Amino acid sequence: MAFKEINVSREIEQRCTDSPEFKKTWEESRAEYKLIGEMISLRKQEGITQSQLAVITGNKQQVISRIEQREHVPSLKLFSNILDALGYEIKIVKKQTP
Repeated sequence: MAFKEINVSREIEQRCTDSPEFKKTWEESRAEYKLIGEMISLRKQEGITQSQLAVITGNKQQVISRIEQREHVPSLKLFSNILDALGYEIKIVKKQTP
């Protein structure tokens, strides 16, 4: 069976147009989605596997995988612990207004 190619950006845009409820939920989750994406990029940039990160943070590899698959939203404590293990920290910065 062949895979169906989907333009994710277009699909999200269409669903936001069709459903105000979906749009609200999507906009509320975008920050989490972006932060988790940054965490994945940092892990890969540092050359650390999910298994290695799990050992360093005292978690199971499945926990790291579920976070990266966006099946689980980590607590701030866990997210901070993961970033610390990767050599990074969370900082709060005022938004720049256009």
